[in-house]
Amino acid sequence: MSVNVLYRTKATATGGRDGKASTADGTFAVTLATPKELGGAGGPGNNPEQLFAAGYSACFIGAMKFVGGQEKIKVPADASITAEVGIGPRSEGGFGLTVSLDISLPGLDKATALALVEKAHQVCPYSNATRGNIDVKLNVI
Repeated sequence: MSVNVLYRTKATATGGRDGKASTADGTFAVTLATPKELGGAGGPGNNPEQLFAAGYSACFIGAMKFVGGQEKIKVPADASITAEVGIGPRSEGGFGLTVSLDISLPGLDKATALALVEKAHQVCPYSNATRGNIDVKLNVI
């Protein structure tokens, strides 16, 4: 597979799940904390799963807008996606993720919304990166 890269970014993490992460350009910095469910203190800070959920949600809305532009479908300004990311041990060993996207497209009829979501799922970079690796459920609400 070949990718014509149009944008690159860099972020650095230190200290693992109880450390810090920031982008090279200095526009984003976050304190990381391991949730109690994963054996951490659950203190103030975010975890990689939260960051992944936020990124996937935003990216998928962008994919819907891209497809909507091609298909002449106006994605509502108040469209929203709530991503739920789960993490836990895999039966094959190691750890794995699950993702569920609750997609709200107010004002679009169900058939149009479903078609838009399915097409967006084919072009979204996060969907393409996870396909075949992570169970992703798409729920149009």
